[in-house]
Amino acid sequence: MIPAQTRMIERLATTIDPRIVVTEPQLIAPWLVDWRKRFQGAASLLLEPMTTADVSAIVAAAAASGVPLVPQGGNSSMVGGATPPPDGSAAILSLRRMNRIRSLDAEAGLVVAEAGVILSDLNDAGLAEGLRFPLTLGARGSATIGGLVSTNAGGTQVLKFGTMRGLVAGIEAVMADGSVYDGLTALRKDNRGYDLTQLLVGAEGTLGIVTAATLRLVPAVAVRAVAWVGVADPVTALALLRRLQARTDAIESFELLPDESLAAVLAHVPGARAPLTGHNAWHVLIEATSADPAGDPAAMIETLLGAALSDGLAADAVVAASEGQAEAFWRIRDSISDAERAMGPAVQHDISVPVEGMPRFMIDAAADCDARFPGTHASGFGHLGDGNVHFHVRAPAGTDATRWYAQDAPGITRHVHDLVVAAGGSISAEHGIGQMKLTELARLSSPARMAALRAIKTALDPRGIFNPGKLVSLAPAQPAQ
Repeated sequence: MIPAQTRMIERLATTIDPRIVVTEPQLIAPWLVDWRKRFQGAASLLLEPMTTADVSAIVAAAAASGVPLVPQGGNSSMVGGATPPPDGSAAILSLRRMNRIRSLDAEAGLVVAEAGVILSDLNDAGLAEGLRFPLTLGARGSATIGGLVSTNAGGTQVLKFGTMRGLVAGIEAVMADGSVYDGLTALRKDNRGYDLTQLLVGAEGTLGIVTAATLRLVPAVAVRAVAWVGVADPVTALALLRRLQARTDAIESFELLPDESLAAVLAHVPGARAPLTGHNAWHVLIEATSADPAGDPAAMIETLLGAALSDGLAADAVVAASEGQAEAFWRIRDSISDAERAMGPAVQHDISVPVEGMPRFMIDAAADCDARFPGTHASGFGHLGDGNVHFHVRAPAGTDATRWYAQDAPGITRHVHDLVVAAGGSISAEHGIGQMKLTELARLSSPARMAALRAIKTALDPRGIFNPGKLVSLAPAQPAQ
C-alpha cells in the first residue's frame, strides 16, 4: 500500500466502520479486471461504504491525502470504465453495499434507489406496485443504478422511453471536497442555473460519486406482442418502423440484425431455433406492449404486419404465440454478441449515427471495412429506432488473437470511428468512453468540446481524484495543501 493510502486510512480510523476498509488481496482481486477482461488494474485498498455519510468521509480523506478513487458498481463496464489504473495509485470505491430502495411512490411513479441497487431488483420492486423501470439490457442481473446513471445507459427500450438521462429525475452525489449534493427532489421546474443532476449523468464518475437517484417508473406491461419479421434490407426495415410508428405508440423495441447474426446464434447457442422457415437477408425483432389487461397488441401487430407484407415492406413475419416463444425470440437477439465471440476474435464498436442514415451506414461501412482490411468481415446489428449500431469487424480465420488485437485492431477501430464521424455520428452510443475510447475521443472531438470537458472536470474535481484515466485525462491526483 502506498503512503498516501496509509495516511488516508489513518484519517478515516475514527469516522467510519473499520469493516468498510478492505486490504486483503484475495478480496480485492476479483475487482481488478474489467468485464471483457481487456484491462487489468492494480489496487491494494477497497472501500465498501454503507451510507452517503461514509462516502462523504472517504472522499474528504482521499482529497486530503491525494488518493484517487475509482467508483465501482457491478463492474459490468464495456469500456474499462470501472477498472483501476495499473500503477496501484487508486483505491476502489465500491457502492455495492449501498443497495437500499429508500422510497417508492406508486402514484407519482417515482423511486429513490441507492447506487448499489441492481437493475433487476429495482424492476422487481416496481412490479410489486404495478410499475416498472423501462430500461433493459443484458447485464440487468449485475449492473447497478449508480453505474447506469454514470454511463447514461441505453438498452432495447430507448425507442419509446429514452436513455437513462431521460429516466433520472434527481441525483444525490458526493462532490470532490466531500460535500453532498442533494438533488433527489423531482422538480418539474427548476431554473437555478446549471443542471447539476444532468451534468452528473453520463459523467462516468469523473465529477462526483453518485450515491442515489430518483428514477421515473411507468405502468407495468399487462400484455405484450413480440414479432419476428424478415425484410430485404435495412432501408426497408426503417420504412417499416416509420409505418408502425405512424399508426401506433405501442412499439417499445425495434431491433435490426443481418441473417449472418442469426446464423451465428443458431450455430453456437444450444436450443436456438430460426423463427422463420425461409431465408431472409435481414431480420427485425419488434415488441409492442399495453398496460391495459384488455389491450390486444398482438392483434394490432398482426394487422399492421399483414399490410406491410402486402405492400412489400416485409417478406415474412410471425407473431409469438406464447410467452415462451417471445422469450425465445429475445434470446436470439441477446445472444448475438456471445455467438459472435465464439466465432473468433473481433473488434466491437458501440456507435451511433443519425437514424435516417443508419441503414446506408450499416451496408456501406461493412463493405468499406471488408475492402480495406482483406480477410476480415464486418457486420452490424442494433437498435434501429435510435441509430445505435453494434458494429463488429471479425479477424481473418486462423488469426492469433493476441497479435491481432495489439497490431491490427487499433487501426480498424480508428477507421470505423472516422466513418462514424463522417456520417455525423458518435463513437460511443451507450457504453461510455471509459479508458478504451479515451484517445479516440480526444482525436475526433472538436477543440471546443474537449476544452469544455476539461474545464468542467478541472472545476469540479480540481485535485483529479475521481476515476483517473477515464473520459478526460488530467494531471494525477494531488493532496490538499
